[in-house]
Amino acid sequence: MKTRKRVSLIAVAAAAALLLGGCASGTEAAETGSDSEELYVAMVSKGFQHQFWQAVKTGAEARADELGIKVTFEGPASETEIDTQLQMFQAAIDKKPDAIGFASLDPKACIPLMDAAKAANIPVVEFDAGCDSDVPLSISKTDSLAAGALAADNMARLMNNEGEVGIVGHSQINSTGVERRDGFVNQMEAEYPNITIVDIQYGDGDHLKSADIAKAMIAAYPNLKGLYGTNEGSAIGVVNAVGELNLTPGDIKVIGFDSGQAQMDAIESGVMSGAITQNPIGIGEQTVQAAYDAIEGKTPAKVIDTGFFWYDSTNMTDANIAAVLYK
Repeated sequence: MKTRKRVSLIAVAAAAALLLGGCASGTEAAETGSDSEELYVAMVSKGFQHQFWQAVKTGAEARADELGIKVTFEGPASETEIDTQLQMFQAAIDKKPDAIGFASLDPKACIPLMDAAKAANIPVVEFDAGCDSDVPLSISKTDSLAAGALAADNMARLMNNEGEVGIVGHSQINSTGVERRDGFVNQMEAEYPNITIVDIQYGDGDHLKSADIAKAMIAAYPNLKGLYGTNEGSAIGVVNAVGELNLTPGDIKVIGFDSGQAQMDAIESGVMSGAITQNPIGIGEQTVQAAYDAIEGKTPAKVIDTGFFWYDSTNMTDANIAAVLYK
């Protein structure tokens, strides 16, 4: 890993440049010295299209400013673009940053690049979703199994503990998609025997695909009482399906995951009953903090749980809930 250059060396270099009448202006020389001093963390997310990732970026940049370090944040346009994300990971390694933050789309495909980062002596910390590798030092994330169980508890309450429910998932390979699904399914099977999960389909977090899936489920199961969308795009797809079918708000209980203006509006209108929100700003903050700690030779916690909350029309304006919602 890189170390900071001594101020004295920078001063000597600057003095030499002045004596030699170098081409660089004084401003350029000062900027060069500043850049060589600045620690740099490259972050590669799972996507960039949902407001969730913009909130993570906001948190990362805020903590970077506090620590006086540089951070870049990028991700593929869609959470299905695994190859694009891997190319971004490779590009990050090639830049030789002081540390890398990575949120894996595919837990297997990322393994060779994790090994490459280790070979380059670049510490890696993860956020949101992990890679099946021992290289990363920590992960800042939501306990998605527990969050899925909380979604199930609220869905069961809304359905009066009986009836048919469907799941519109965003991924069956990514850890967040798997855990949010399994947490919901396992809790239903363990605690609510009179509720039947009739179908689980995957729309890749795309609201158009998710809307089509939701409409197909509603047509196939006329007694359907609930639909659970496992991320922002999935949930908005379900909301759009209910609207396109002109269903009466509340006839099918809709539960989402994450936040964003569209879901908040759907909750206020009654189309959506509520959702699970993560703490995306906190995820960004803790990822940068873990990266900084690793650069400084400290050992960050292996798992940094950033928390999750149920929100609906009754508590969206509560201070502790409003603080983790994003628009």
